[in-house]
Parts: sequence; C-alpha cells; structure tokens
Amino acid sequence: MPEGLSDHEPRLQELERLAHRMDKAFHLPIINVRVGWDSILGLVPGVGDALALAPASYILFSGYRMGASAPTLARMAANVGIDAVIGSVPLVGDLFDVGWKANLRNVALLRRHLEKKGNGGGALGQTARPPRIRPHQRTGAGRPERGGQGQTPLG
Repeated sequence: MPEGLSDHEPRLQELERLAHRMDKAFHLPIINVRVGWDSILGLVPGVGDALALAPASYILFSGYRMGASAPTLARMAANVGIDAVIGSVPLVGDLFDVGWKANLRNVALLRRHLEKKGNGGGALGQTARPPRIRPHQRTGAGRPERGGQGQTPLG
C-alpha cells in the first residue's frame, strides 16, 4: 500500500461502506439490480432527494479534508450535481438513480487520487519522474552572469 494512502485507509473504508449503503445496499432479484438508500429515498417526492444529498455531501467534504485536488473535487461535485438534478425529475430520475452510482463513483475517484498522491503522483507501480534541474540550480551558487560565465567560489 502506498505510504500516503495508509494514513487515509480507515477513513476510505468508512466512506466505501457509506457509499455501498447509499448505492448498492439491496438486491432486487426480479430485475437483478442492486439499489441503495439513495434510490429508495428518491421515491419520496421532494424530501427524498434532499435527504440523499447529505451523505453525498459528507463524502465530498471528506475528500476535501483528506487533501483531494481541486480537479478531483470538481469531478466529485459534478457527480453529485448530476445525481441531484436528474434525480429530482419524477420517474425518470428514479430510474436514473438506479444506474448512476454517484457515491461509489466519488469514493473510487478519491481512492484513485490518494493512491496517485501517495505514490508521488504516478500510477501504481511506476516511479515518479524527478523534477527538472535548471543550470543555475545545479551548483547552488546563483544564476550565471550575462557573459555565460558562472560565479566562482571566490567571487
């Protein structure tokens, strides 16, 4: 496990359990589909979709507190927004909620981001490329003078 991820692993597992309850808690054997509390709450007119936003917002806020990047947080917010907007349309939104698992998507995005971050920004199993060193950074003596001559140790 990447070193940066081990600090967040218990929290990520908690968020994964919450996302599973919200998106895949129950199996509907007749149509062989898994639904969660998000889909069930969405059936309650008006209040249901608002209640389902609370856990989604908690996952988003947890990502912020765990140090997710702005692009990752933006994707997570877009997933919640799509779920909220389309989910608020009667009947169509209820069917959409069954397929659009915003909470599971967001926890997966967060885990992927933290794995990359914990591994130096590269994909798992790859080493990060070292930073580029410019000529004036090699000696630590300052920038070269205009004539192309570097500074000498004696001045």
